[in-house]
Amino acid sequence: MNKNNLPVLSDGSLSDYLNEIKKFPMLSSDEEFMLAKAWVDHDDRKSAHRLVTSHLRLAAKIALGYRGYGLPINEVVSEANVGLMQAVKRFDPDKGFRLATYAMWWIKASIQEYILRSWSLVKMGTTSAQKKLFFNLRKAKNRIGVMEDGELHPDNVKSIAENLNVSQDEVISMNRRMGGGDASLNVLVNTNNEGTLEWQDWIEDEDSDHAAKFADKQELDSRRLLLKSALTTLNQRECEILTKRKLIDDPLTLEELSSEYNVSRERIRQIEVRAFEKLQKKMYELAQKEFA
Repeated sequence: MNKNNLPVLSDGSLSDYLNEIKKFPMLSSDEEFMLAKAWVDHDDRKSAHRLVTSHLRLAAKIALGYRGYGLPINEVVSEANVGLMQAVKRFDPDKGFRLATYAMWWIKASIQEYILRSWSLVKMGTTSAQKKLFFNLRKAKNRIGVMEDGELHPDNVKSIAENLNVSQDEVISMNRRMGGGDASLNVLVNTNNEGTLEWQDWIEDEDSDHAAKFADKQELDSRRLLLKSALTTLNQRECEILTKRKLIDDPLTLEELSSEYNVSRERIRQIEVRAFEKLQKKMYELAQKEFA
């Protein structure tokens, strides 16, 4: 899979690019599964390319949600496509989920890492909590009607800190970083856990694969939340059987569950299949709403 084989968004041609990627057909569930299996099992690059091109619209949709960071949209879309290709490389069709559900986390992580690298101060942001605050502060300010840069009113600081579950000092610090332009690496920064540090003490370790680590954690956290919400759509027996068959370290057999519930093995299998289909559908719906 080569990024150079994909349609390119040049400066000023967003509408042309969007029209071009609409030409790639969407895939049915069965088509997607067969292509993914061909890629995973046989390293079929044509199949991988079809998986990527059929999801370019998803990548573009997510990328357009990051236009408020003052960066070239063609670069943001390009990074989204990089995340999409990473998702295809790592996708396991046997897990039972659609590629779109899996790929959106990689796309989002790739874009966010690009934005963090591009902001001269924020590219030194170290922890996942700092990154999360960076990407949610703008939304939180918009939600309460604070549109301009500059110091926040104490009431707004308090409200944002409560909504994002961070300290008021962290909100003030991040707001200044986002609105104040470049600053010296020797500027002192107060951290709750580590005392007072200079910016240069926060520089990322370039030897580590931060993009992959961040994406992995983002994906895991997000999918856990999706799973928790989706499980509420199942009735008690469906939830219990699916959990015991799929979601524990030592899954029970159909025979064991048929004895426990005093029904046939086939009945257990039917309940498991139905519960999994309901769960998969709900998780996909919830994931789509994330970027609606």
